[in-house]
Amino acid sequence: RFTIAYWCILIMALLPIVCAGLAKKAGFGKPRRDGGYDNEDPRPWLDKQTGWAARANAAQANTFECLPFFFAAVIIAHELGALQLRLDLLAVVFVVLRIIYVLMYIAGMAKMRSAVWTLALIVNITILFLGFK
Repeated sequence: RFTIAYWCILIMALLPIVCAGLAKKAGFGKPRRDGGYDNEDPRPWLDKQTGWAARANAAQANTFECLPFFFAAVIIAHELGALQLRLDLLAVVFVVLRIIYVLMYIAGMAKMRSAVWTLALIVNITILFLGFK
């Protein structure tokens, strides 16, 4: 069956896309010649962004980086027969922490962001070992 933890995988897969949309938002609706979003060459355009848009793009990259470990941890915990309630709860906690992380990244709250990143990593490691016997 499709568990809450598996739904969390879907949410996490979509989170970097949300970050990308936020990073590009400032350029939507403006012509390219006026600094508007360049869909023909988006990466260099994103590299030129500053402030919160640049941080949203960095949050996108970091969120993509965390996906393989989270996906693997959830799948391994399922395969090892982890207690489903614990797995679901920790997966939700991970998603919430990562959303908070993205918001703090965009807001420029570096120290708190790093603390939330660390907590999310600890939760992910815990998920990985849930089924360990």
